[in-house]
Amino acid sequence: RLYISEATVKTHLNRTMAKLDLDSRAQAVVVAYETGLVTPGAGRS
Repeated sequence: RLYISEATVKTHLNRTMAKLDLDSRAQAVVVAYETGLVTPGAGRS
């Protein structure tokens, strides 16, 4: 089992959002939908 700390997750999120010029996770969700990275209802059964 892989373990990463909460600080590592926060660092990766912050750097990714900075590279994408995003201010919030909500903006990241919008970008994910707009680019087709995720689709509505995906993963639900």
